[in-house]
Amino acid sequence: MNILITGAKGMVGTALVNNLKNIRDGKNGTRPEIIIDEIYAYDLDSKPEDLDDYCRKADVIFNLAGVNRPEDPSDFMNGNFGFATTLLDTLKKYKSKATVMLSSSIQATLAGRFQNSAYGLSKKAGEELFFSYAKETGAKVAVYRFPNLMGHSRPNYNSAVSTFCHAVANDLPFMVNDRSTKLELLYIDDLIEGMFDLLEGKEQRCEYEGVETILNDSGRYCCVPATHKIALGEIVDLLEEFKQQPVTLMMPRIPQGSFAKKLYSLYLTYLPAEKFKYSLKMNTDDRGSFTELIHTADCGQVSVNVSKPGITKGQHWHNSKWELFIVVAGHGLIQERNINTGEKVEFEVFGDKIEAVHMIPGWTHNIINLSETENLVTVMICNEVFDVKHPDTFGEIV
Repeated sequence: MNILITGAKGMVGTALVNNLKNIRDGKNGTRPEIIIDEIYAYDLDSKPEDLDDYCRKADVIFNLAGVNRPEDPSDFMNGNFGFATTLLDTLKKYKSKATVMLSSSIQATLAGRFQNSAYGLSKKAGEELFFSYAKETGAKVAVYRFPNLMGHSRPNYNSAVSTFCHAVANDLPFMVNDRSTKLELLYIDDLIEGMFDLLEGKEQRCEYEGVETILNDSGRYCCVPATHKIALGEIVDLLEEFKQQPVTLMMPRIPQGSFAKKLYSLYLTYLPAEKFKYSLKMNTDDRGSFTELIHTADCGQVSVNVSKPGITKGQHWHNSKWELFIVVAGHGLIQERNINTGEKVEFEVFGDKIEAVHMIPGWTHNIINLSETENLVTVMICNEVFDVKHPDTFGEIV
């Protein structure tokens, strides 16, 4: 299929074009039913004749073009309604039966009934234009009413989340007027997956809580239901936690699908280049070094241990603490002994044959560098962050 994206250089357009290319070029194999031949990207700097050519060839159109913050409010209608008219008239000229997607907003939901937002009114007018086009031509139209979108966009423009991410990442001042104010947010990656669903004919129809009986719009609109409702105060608190991670080493809780996971990824895109890298504290002595890499709230910590040639480290046991030793470079020997029964085991380990070895509670253990010339490098995973007041570590030679 041939796909046209209008507003191709905006936040959504850029992400959609990039990810459609991944499918077209075979880099993303998760959507085998989507076969893409050509991708046409249209934006403000494109030529009018390009739109004519693209409309003639396109099988699917994503109309993402729109005006968010014009200097003159009348430009809302010109930008959001006017361009839509041009697009649909061009499709009619070629008797196109292409599927057409319209990016609208939940601000259109109550436009003209309970509020008179120029933006919302222009979006509502655009929606009705597309519904009329579908009725007139028989073409499939999918009108999406998006909530606040969350992706990498210009700060201090139309996204509070982008503004906060940019400010925190760059140590800039910012203001939160009301921490309790809640936003409904849709993350850009979830939106893109919703667009892929549309290409597969699996788009979802949504009702609008609290207004569907008033507007009688149930079933007319499409949506991507993977949204998050969260207070501004929670957002900025998470961002401050993310900012401290290079200092505390504490990785935030970011479960799969969670708002925190998506926000952390977005926050990182606003880091200045000089913050891409940060130093870690290496504890060094004549035996080598030990460096804590990551702390977690629920799963302990990850460290890296470097042992010089011939050096033995460890020689201690724990009551409840357990560890995994994973040698990634060098040649070593791990020994363990049950302090109650005297049972002893040992494992020869190699960096070119990576294996994980459990350090069992109640077994004293060590790790010996068997090489006379090379360092032994071991990744060590422990089920708890080290607490100097309760170390649960007791010296005893294996």
